[in-house]
Amino acid sequence: MKTSTKKEALKELKEFYQDSMLSAIGIDIIDFGDDFVSGKMPVDHRTVQPYGLLHGGASAALAESLGSIAAGIQIDRNAKSVVGIELNINHLKSVKSGWVFGKATPVKIGKRIQVWDIHIRDEINVPVSVSRLTLAVVDKKSV
Repeated sequence: MKTSTKKEALKELKEFYQDSMLSAIGIDIIDFGDDFVSGKMPVDHRTVQPYGLLHGGASAALAESLGSIAAGIQIDRNAKSVVGIELNINHLKSVKSGWVFGKATPVKIGKRIQVWDIHIRDEINVPVSVSRLTLAVVDKKSV
């Protein structure tokens, strides 16, 4: 991040993803550090399937978004980029309303490959899904 305070960095990050899928389905990054990124997503008409339950694809979008942002914090974004190459997600519990909260933490931060675990929980901290995201670190000019 170019800015010095976490509040300014979160604002800059939100501006970065404003016109993307994250904003379209209501994903909001709420915290980050050197080794994690946390966010939340509403369980509403944008993120449920026809039966009224949180859509697995929405959970996957939250997981990949958190992991990708976390990976991006680890690189020189002027020269490098990160691209997802595999996402595995296990759905553990259904959710009908409210919010889900995710946190991405690193398994491996390498020069060419990063692997992140993403845990998504409901409002009372019950696990909703667990994911593992693998990303390639590539030269920016190749994407």
